[in-house]
Amino acid sequence: MGDDFKERLKTLIIEALCLEDVTPDDLADDTPLMDSGLGLDSVDALELVVSVEKEFSIKIKNSEEARSALRSIDSLAQFIRARQAASA
Repeated sequence: MGDDFKERLKTLIIEALCLEDVTPDDLADDTPLMDSGLGLDSVDALELVVSVEKEFSIKIKNSEEARSALRSIDSLAQFIRARQAASA
């Protein structure tokens, strides 16, 4: 689950949020998802959480956990990997 995993995650983010004219290459691994980066609002964050849960068969338990996971693409990738490892 190296670069292919992050590319898959970036593609999911782009599709879930309907980001036009954005490609996975446009998103750095340390791109903040909330606030200054992609500037997600709470509705965007919820849509992304639902998409991530469905795509990767994990559960994000609450808003605090979501806020932590959605700090950046790297943090989201680490969160997903940790959840998948814990359920394996």
